[in-house]
Amino acid sequence: MQHDHTLPTPSQPVSWPPEKTQKPARIAWLMPSLIEGSGGHRTILQNAQALIDRGHECHLFVEHAAAGSPGSSEAELARIRRQLADFFGYADDRVHLGFQVPPGFDLIFATAWYTAPFAAWAPVPRKAYFVQDFEALFMPMGDGYLMAENSYRLGLTPITIGRWLTHRLAAEFGSFGSYFDFCADHDVYRPLPDVKRERAVCMICQPEKPRRCSRMGIESLGVVKHHLPDVKILLYGSKDRPDVWYDHEWHGLLDVAGCNELYNRASVGLCISSSNPSRIPFEMMSAGLPVVDLHRKNNLYDQPDSAVLLAGSRQEDIAAAIIELLNDDGRRARMAAAGQRFMEHRSLSYGFLQFIRSVEAILEGREREFVATSAGVKPLYHRAPVRGAPSPAQPASIIEEGQRAAAIAAHEARQVLAAGAELEHILASRSWRLFEGLKNIPPYPLLARMRWGADWREIDAKEDPRVRLLRIRNSRIYRFIQASKHNPVYRWYAAWKYGPSQTTR
Repeated sequence: MQHDHTLPTPSQPVSWPPEKTQKPARIAWLMPSLIEGSGGHRTILQNAQALIDRGHECHLFVEHAAAGSPGSSEAELARIRRQLADFFGYADDRVHLGFQVPPGFDLIFATAWYTAPFAAWAPVPRKAYFVQDFEALFMPMGDGYLMAENSYRLGLTPITIGRWLTHRLAAEFGSFGSYFDFCADHDVYRPLPDVKRERAVCMICQPEKPRRCSRMGIESLGVVKHHLPDVKILLYGSKDRPDVWYDHEWHGLLDVAGCNELYNRASVGLCISSSNPSRIPFEMMSAGLPVVDLHRKNNLYDQPDSAVLLAGSRQEDIAAAIIELLNDDGRRARMAAAGQRFMEHRSLSYGFLQFIRSVEAILEGREREFVATSAGVKPLYHRAPVRGAPSPAQPASIIEEGQRAAAIAAHEARQVLAAGAELEHILASRSWRLFEGLKNIPPYPLLARMRWGADWREIDAKEDPRVRLLRIRNSRIYRFIQASKHNPVYRWYAAWKYGPSQTTR
């Protein structure tokens, strides 16, 4: 019996728990060592529980150092089970130590970059990657960065939180996957009629997480406070109070109800995301709070331009966006309403259902559908970034000239990258490799040396990829391959293997 893969649109309500599956599977999760309060661990466990609610059997394999005596391992396992219950409310007892997964599972999930090799090596027929962020960005450029990137090259099928990661893994690594949207707990994050909104900005401030850019946020709010001294600054999100030189309220760590109350007090929310977006902007939107974030590619695919204002990366840019909203009551009201509409049916259950459908597609061997899924991911945000006043040290004319030069250089770089990507795609194709192999059969090498010289196969490493691409496109081999793709048999085969949208590639 096939699963029902019909997924409601965000405009339709979702009932929970889901109908039990007729094809239960055994699924292994490789989980990093537990951290109290970790949102990443909570998301993993929530989605594992969603699969359990669907009728699948989930086992957690938790990171563990070299085992000691059998008694110590049993004590450690009991401790981890207590932590799962105390920290995250997860009570299923199918928990194991270490990443050594025995045969007998239908699917295995990696959940962090260093768990990916263990998933790739495991004796499990289907392998997936639960991706919550582009983890390479957490580290300086070096071994760690490159090894994290390499985790996307191991052949694991990714299921990502948010759409940007699905887009990036497909575009940069040829790793085609699916996604589930950023959602919010509607029982928690909602407007509170009894809480009065103030002329205030609330910001999540987590200095322990560099990707949240806390220092940049603090300095941006300092600019706001300088221009609008009456505005209240509400900071929260960490055990340790940051060094802030202007008047503010520090709320430290808050429970979810406390966060929602803060979102209902403020008029503008600031959550800076320099890698995958945080859940926070979506919870702010659900509470009716307009959001300011960075105008970077990672934020363009999941955040709507009707409810979020994205600014340039300077503190002056972020401050300008906040001030723009604080001084426009009507715009804030429209953004608040748009944010609530955007999040209205993006409940936690909706995200869980998206995740379940992707998992069951993998279990049925239908990963090729994700090629079209990845190609269909498009930006939701289309506005230009908000910019603050230019630095007084640079006249506007110089800045404009520099911007034009940068735009030309960026266009040139995009052309080179696109040509390189297309070259890589052509040269890695079976058809091209077949014809290249035929060139090794005599007397072709002899005739080629006579016509083009002894170095007829050598490639100039410094050659512009655009020039080489043009030469290949004009070659007889390329034109023959392209012409053959119009053959009805090939078009039928390509539609079956890659999906209808890929038949003309």
